[in-house]
Amino acid sequence: MTSAVRLAAVSVRLADADVLHDVDLAFDARTVAVVGDNGSGKSTLARLIGGLVRPTRGSVEVFGLDSMRDAAALRRRTAIVFSNPDAQIVMPTVAEDVAFSLRADRLSRAERDARVATALEEFGLADLADRPAFELSGGQKQLLALCGAFVRRPDIVIADEPTAFLDGRNAHIVSGHLLGDVGHRLVVVTHDLDLAARCDIAIRMQAGRVAQVGAAADVVAAHSASWRC
Repeated sequence: MTSAVRLAAVSVRLADADVLHDVDLAFDARTVAVVGDNGSGKSTLARLIGGLVRPTRGSVEVFGLDSMRDAAALRRRTAIVFSNPDAQIVMPTVAEDVAFSLRADRLSRAERDARVATALEEFGLADLADRPAFELSGGQKQLLALCGAFVRRPDIVIADEPTAFLDGRNAHIVSGHLLGDVGHRLVVVTHDLDLAARCDIAIRMQAGRVAQVGAAADVVAAHSASWRC
C-alpha cells in the first residue's frame, strides 16, 4: 500500500544551517504528532510536508504528489494552521475571513455562503459572524483560523503548535477539532504531550533527524523519559 506521506533521503539547509539530515520517512496514519526539543527540526519537517519548505536534497511526496513539481496541486489539498492566528486572519469580519479561504474554489455566492455558515456553526462562531475579527479573544481567533482552514475541506491539515498560546479550555476545544474524524489527515507539531498522545502515531525529532516513529503513546513516553536522562 502506498504511504500518504513519503520522504526519501531528505536534507534541508536554511540560512547556512543544516536543519534536517537524510530523513527517510513514510506513514499512512490519519493523525500524526511531531514531537522533539526546540531546534530539533519539527517545524521544518511539517513545512516540508505542507510544501512551504523546499528540500535541499531528496524528495517529498504527499498523496503521490511531488511537493515541488506538483506544488499547486498539493496546496489545493492542504491547509496550514500556525500557532499565531493573527498571521492568518486577513479580512475585517469573521464571516468574511472564512469566505476568503474559498476564493479559489469558484463557488456560486449561495454555495459559498452556505459553506461559510455551516463552518461557523461547527466551530461555535455563528454568533460572531459579523464581529470584527481583531476584537476576538486569542482562543476565538485560533478557532477562526481553524474554521478558515477546514471550510476548504482539505485532505491534510498541517498544524504547527496550534495550542501554544491557548488556555486549557481553548486548547481542548482546538484539539478536538483537529483530531475530529471529519475526513482529513493531520500532522501536528506540538509540545503538548497530551495532544500528541491522542494521535495515532508520533514522530520524535532529534538534532534534525528522525529518532523514533511509532505508536503515539510509546513515542511520547520515550520523549518524556529523555528529559530525565
